[in-house]
Amino acid sequence: MIRVAGERIADLFALAESESVNRPNSPYPNRYVGLARRIGMRYTVRLPTEYRERYCRQCSSFWVEGRTVRTRLRGGHRVQTCLSCGATRRQRYRGGRPVPSALPTGATARPQPAEVMADIEEEEPSDPLSEDGEE
Repeated sequence: MIRVAGERIADLFALAESESVNRPNSPYPNRYVGLARRIGMRYTVRLPTEYRERYCRQCSSFWVEGRTVRTRLRGGHRVQTCLSCGATRRQRYRGGRPVPSALPTGATARPQPAEVMADIEEEEPSDPLSEDGEE
């Protein structure tokens, strides 16, 4: 029974998503979210994280960025404000972290000072006056 409830919740959120895209001013997405929440409470099924972040917990409004929710980043927090009821939700985030690049294992992003000096000493100075590099 719990598996069926989880599937139904996923179906309702998919319907809410498609309805909000196809008809922007439709009341159905909010209704679908309310039904999904009731199913979750009745069968004690936790909503997955990706669904929990998509609606207002006070008014069960389905959040569409810029239309029904405003998101701001302030002081290490993501502040989401529901434009239907005015409720706010604050979540911590870690901003400003560099994205890991595709470096080989054990390689560093920046060369160490000793490596830089070794590279400089290995290079031969070129004569800026000669055009072809020969004297």
